[in-house]
Amino acid sequence: QSTDKLYITRSEWAGEAPGSDGGMKFGGIMGRHSATPFKRLPFFCCAISLGPFENPYCAPDGTIFDLMNIVPFLRKYGIHPVTGEKLAMKDLIKLNFYKNPSGEFHCPVTFKPFGEHTKIVAVRPTGNVYSWEAVEELNIQPKNWKDLLSDDPFKRTDLITIQDPHNIEARSISKFYYRTHEMASGGAATTASSSSVASGAINAQGTTARTLRELEARKEEERRLKLKELDEAKVTPSHISKVALPYNAAHFSNNRMAASLTSTAAYVQTTQQRVVVDEEEYMFKRVKGPAYAAIRTSVGQLNVELFCEKAPKTCYNFIRLAKDGKYNGTVFHRSIKGFMIQGGDPTGTGKGGESFWGTPFADEIAHGLSHDARGLLSMANRGANTNNSQFFVTFGACKHLDGKHSIFGKVVGGLETLGKMEAVETDKADRPKMQIQIEDVQVFVDVSALVVCCHIIVKFHCRFCVLFSLLRNSKTLSRRSSKSVRIHRRRKPRQRQLR
Repeated sequence: QSTDKLYITRSEWAGEAPGSDGGMKFGGIMGRHSATPFKRLPFFCCAISLGPFENPYCAPDGTIFDLMNIVPFLRKYGIHPVTGEKLAMKDLIKLNFYKNPSGEFHCPVTFKPFGEHTKIVAVRPTGNVYSWEAVEELNIQPKNWKDLLSDDPFKRTDLITIQDPHNIEARSISKFYYRTHEMASGGAATTASSSSVASGAINAQGTTARTLRELEARKEEERRLKLKELDEAKVTPSHISKVALPYNAAHFSNNRMAASLTSTAAYVQTTQQRVVVDEEEYMFKRVKGPAYAAIRTSVGQLNVELFCEKAPKTCYNFIRLAKDGKYNGTVFHRSIKGFMIQGGDPTGTGKGGESFWGTPFADEIAHGLSHDARGLLSMANRGANTNNSQFFVTFGACKHLDGKHSIFGKVVGGLETLGKMEAVETDKADRPKMQIQIEDVQVFVDVSALVVCCHIIVKFHCRFCVLFSLLRNSKTLSRRSSKSVRIHRRRKPRQRQLR
């Protein structure tokens, strides 16, 4: 017969139905009460005071007590407060718990916080407390019987289970021996003056009394320091940044917080940190428009326009070297009619020259630029991403150099000077017989300097902050390459090759 009815029966109201456990709570009889409700003692609490411990000690079965509570109890009864078995002071084991910056107990190896469903174990010789996961993977499976922190040896039998989520009855408060037999806890922590009572109960014992007095003094000092820190602390709303962001902070983070939350190999980090963009990289992205310069040579002047917007780093390198006088007195050491003329090497051999940073920098191959005309400025190199100070000016189209050399400017004035340079005869090594020297390079318009000297206005938290930056003018050294920098000339039916 089905008992699933759409109304409450008389037997359910009266508490006579199987499983009703004393009748309905909202109107039935309340004379019969259910069994004592199950209460589980948290792992961070003392089994005597039922409150959080401060000086944890455990019995061989893993039950945790606070030193201030277990000492008076053992002196009075000499038995285990939970099981009722005999227990002596020498059987107690001091435990070493570890906390994370948030104040939570956690495993010092995996850094995972302990919870009510975490299996927790302790190593008897050292007292260090770990999660079962760490001990199983790093000690039991590889049979490495050494403490994970102190490297002290131990045995499998030395592992003490502090908390087992599969054996919750072991920490049932209602089954504790001293509670079922109505034994006093020794006056250790059941009253407001627990510390003084406990100290008075064992005042006659010299060593123990001194230990307890030292612990009490230490706790009092810690309380005083905590109160002082709270008084001095200033509360800052979470939406207000505690650290001022630099002007060149990117809009994305360094991903370290995400890594710390998903990987146990990463250091714990709970705040986002923005990536700081390099000052020059920050400047290059904001360069707009061309720059202009004049190359005064022994045969005339070349006025050039620099494509700072399309090749900002290459143009910046050329401008800084020119302003520092690195090109003054150098010669064009290689010239091929109908192809190009190459210079910018302080040694005049084609094997020297350094960039402004002292090291080679990467190519800047801009879309829309091609070696398809006369008078183009391009960087000479000895391979991909090996630009230094040498450059060349084209005498004609040489599209086979596209994608291999960085175009950064063109001649806009002085084409007759370029014709004179091409007309100079060369020897078998393509070296001009008449020396063509660069007297100096004068920069008329430097857009990168305008960007650096102007204040950069950045919007930050609905306010505008005026920020500025200066160009770095550091001097660095690098090894000179012994390889000659040469440009391939197209010949019909084959190209001119390096010698």
